[in-house]
Order: sequence, then structure tokens, then C-alpha cells
Amino acid sequence: MTRGFSFDLLDKVAVITGGGGVLCGTMARALAEHGVRGAVLDLREEAARKVAEQIDEAGGEAMAFAADVLDRQGLEEVCSEVVSEFGRVDILINGAGGNKARASTSSDLDFFDLSEDDVRWVFDLNFSGMFLTCQVFGKTFLERGEGVIVNISSVNAFRPLTRIPAYSAAKAAVSNFTQWLAVHMAQNYSTRIRVNAIAPGFFLTEQNRFLLTEESSGALTDRGEGIIAHTPMGRFGAPEDLVGTVLWLVSPMAAFVHGVVIPVDGGFSAFGGV
Repeated sequence: MTRGFSFDLLDKVAVITGGGGVLCGTMARALAEHGVRGAVLDLREEAARKVAEQIDEAGGEAMAFAADVLDRQGLEEVCSEVVSEFGRVDILINGAGGNKARASTSSDLDFFDLSEDDVRWVFDLNFSGMFLTCQVFGKTFLERGEGVIVNISSVNAFRPLTRIPAYSAAKAAVSNFTQWLAVHMAQNYSTRIRVNAIAPGFFLTEQNRFLLTEESSGALTDRGEGIIAHTPMGRFGAPEDLVGTVLWLVSPMAAFVHGVVIPVDGGFSAFGGV
């Protein structure tokens, strides 16, 4: 077999931020099934610990770390612990993020009444936290001249959606920065440090449930129905739908894939509405 054409990830070390969540927890477990040793980071230590325990019980190897992606000093301390425990970092998946109702317009909250603090909170969580983790953990790649970063963007980065100005703007920044960092790493440090992103479509999570389903009945809101109508595959994504793309991007099979943002959205970004 030609060198490089392999999905072999055995004994690689991955750091996954937001790893206690549904989507990134699924990624962490899938990576472990392929022999990756995982550092599961989450602001909620208990959630991170649960994912790490599930990995260990399934025969993998993982450790949980409490981490605030907006706290540089804390991230540097966690990075030192991870390197001490695992020896290095090979893969960084930046999954920490989310939205909040107070940063979204609604019939009760006009654009002109959105608070600066709420908008900044959403932007910082999705962009600034990713920026800091790329600095802190990405720096560990430099000595060996290799590593893989996968950022989590969104289909909102391609086409901003109504009602969520802060989240859409932040994810657009994630996509733009992913391309910038890919070029910067290759031109200044090593062509074996790869940076890409995935752009999930609509996955029903706690962060967006208030927009897509009725709290009382669980039925789809008008917005939820509109999303399904504009998704050619006719459904929301399941966490497992992200796994194949992530495994490919972090593996040697994607050795020449660099600076791209890949939609995983059931065709949403391809559909013009008619």
C-alpha cells in the first residue's frame, strides 16, 4: 500500500474540547475505538469524566480534564498535564461552543435590544476559545513538526441564519481563521501540521432545542419544520453522522487535505430552496 493511504490512528493522542457534550463525546468514543488515546476536556468536569469512563470501560484509554477554553492559564496547565500523562498531543479537536437564547432575536427580543454582554459571550465561546486552544495545544506540534487540528464550524458560516447573529458571526470567524491558520502553519512551521474544519448542519442539541422544538410538546417549531424542508435528506443529523468525516480528517488518508471547511449537513448548504 502506498505510504500515507491509511486510516491508522493507533496510539495517537487527541485533545477534544467540549468533549463532555453529545457531539464531541461521540467523536471521542469513536476515536478511542480506533486506538486513539484521548484527553477529554470540558467546562463540566463530571461530563468529561463520564465520557472518559465510557471509553475506559470499552477498552480504550482516556482521561478527563476540567477546562475553560477562555482561560489561557488554565489551558496551559491542562496542556502540561496532558503531555505529562500521554507524552505528546497529535490531534486537537475544538468542539467547545454553543449559543444562548439571550443572544438570539425572537418575538420577545428585538435585534436592537440584544445585549453586548450576551453577544460577546457567544462570540467568545465559539471563536476566542478556539483561538486560545489552537495557540496553547497547537504550539506543542512545533517541536515534532506535525499534528492535526479540526475546528468545529457550522453551516451558519456559509449562509447566516435568521435569529442567531452572534453564533453565525462567530462560526464564520471560525471558518475564516481555520483557513488562515492552515496557511500560517504550512508557511512558517511545517507542511505536516494540518488545519481543517467541519461544518455540521442541524443536530438537535440542548443549545438549539429552544429554537427547533416546542418546549411543551416537543413538536417542531416553524423554524424546525423549515430546516427539515430545506435539508434534502429530510432529517436532523445524528451525532454518529460526524464520525466518518472526523476520522478521515485526522488520519493519514487526508494527508493533502488542508485549510478546508467540510459541510456535514444532509445537503442543506447545497439546496437553493427550489
